[in-house]
Amino acid sequence: MKRRELLHRAVAFGFVGAVPSSFATVAGNHCKDADSRNDQNSDLTGTAISPLKPPAHGSIPVAFVVSDGAVVIDFSGPWAVFEAAYVPGRPENPFQLYTVAATTKAIRATGGLKIIPNYTFESAPAPKVVVIPAQDGSTPAMLDWIRKSSKNADVTMSVCTGALVLASTGLLSGRSATTHHGAYKTFSTDFPDIRVKRGARFTEDGNTATAGGLSSGIDLALRIVERYFGRDVATKTAYQMEYQGRGWMNPDSNQVYAEAPISTEEHPLCPVCDMDADKTAPNSVYKGKTYYFCMPDHKMRFDKAPEKYLQASQA
Repeated sequence: MKRRELLHRAVAFGFVGAVPSSFATVAGNHCKDADSRNDQNSDLTGTAISPLKPPAHGSIPVAFVVSDGAVVIDFSGPWAVFEAAYVPGRPENPFQLYTVAATTKAIRATGGLKIIPNYTFESAPAPKVVVIPAQDGSTPAMLDWIRKSSKNADVTMSVCTGALVLASTGLLSGRSATTHHGAYKTFSTDFPDIRVKRGARFTEDGNTATAGGLSSGIDLALRIVERYFGRDVATKTAYQMEYQGRGWMNPDSNQVYAEAPISTEEHPLCPVCDMDADKTAPNSVYKGKTYYFCMPDHKMRFDKAPEKYLQASQA
């Protein structure tokens, strides 16, 4: 399935080893440069960073909740960050990574990637970090497991439209959250009790955190590494990955997506999700105006409650 098709479906659903000394030296200089520009206890916006306490011994268990249609970069990006994290003087890996699903039968992620989950919802170890990528949907069993696991987790995080899955648990109720920019409207209309932040690279509220689309999950994972082990470790992790993004230091760095796009006669946008639609697409006429949709399901949603989506466009 193409990524655009997956995003449409998700929106429609409504839900290292030791570091060589040469690397340590270069990365250390890199960290000093970063620290000279940024206080160790704040991000680039000056917002205080809430630290997380790692265990004195052992690894931090990180569970990736997956099902068919899981978007590869949404879980593989954070996976690579947690895998690459290295804490000097700590004999074990700082994070223990595993996948959790309804069964241990292979699931098919985007692009046809097959994954055999490590655990089921019944057998999975209790996590301290839960990662929820965008995926085709959720089940009552998945939502129940996320709710129960979140009670004792340090962070339950979503990536992209995984925020709709997390929101379906009720854990984001009354909190700030973000998602892929193509799902802002659906998110806010389906979950009006959540404060949707446009233009956020990621949000943190209590023990929940949400990342914007796709690559934003890498930045949120780096932020979590920083909260556990400090900026020096997070910076060295990014350096080892050859990741030059600074979004993990600035939760508001997705401002390019902050302003809602405007639909015009020449370039119509789907009134449900603000994605591009052309005049060969499904359409509906409401109060004398023609609206075009990116997919038939969004036409159905609009036809049931047109005022809801038109009011969201004006918000």
